[in-house]
Amino acid sequence: MNTYQDPYNNFAGFSPEELGFLQYATPDLTDNQKKYFYMVYSNKRKNSQDVLLFTLLGFVCVAGVQRFVLGQTGMGILYLLTGGFCGIGTIVDLINNKSITLEYNKNMAYESYQMAKMSS
Repeated sequence: MNTYQDPYNNFAGFSPEELGFLQYATPDLTDNQKKYFYMVYSNKRKNSQDVLLFTLLGFVCVAGVQRFVLGQTGMGILYLLTGGFCGIGTIVDLINNKSITLEYNKNMAYESYQMAKMSS
């Protein structure tokens, strides 16, 4: 009996695109490498709802917080100095928050995969 459960069930806010990407990207990892991958990835990934909340914060308070959270410091500073490109960039991020988050999570999955492959 296999006591190893699918760790994807433990993540909140998982999109079908992200789930499909992770299942496609990790089949060649051993069980120990997969456990390590899931541990690292779960600490690095962002939830699209959190990014949405940070984007909405740009309308009320400080524009660009979502870009800082996603590791895009240059864009965050640009949004901060221009008021989210006068609000237009913030509206675009509001509409595209899921794709921005998915892109970030794919990059983090790639980094986590590389770390897992190096572990034995």
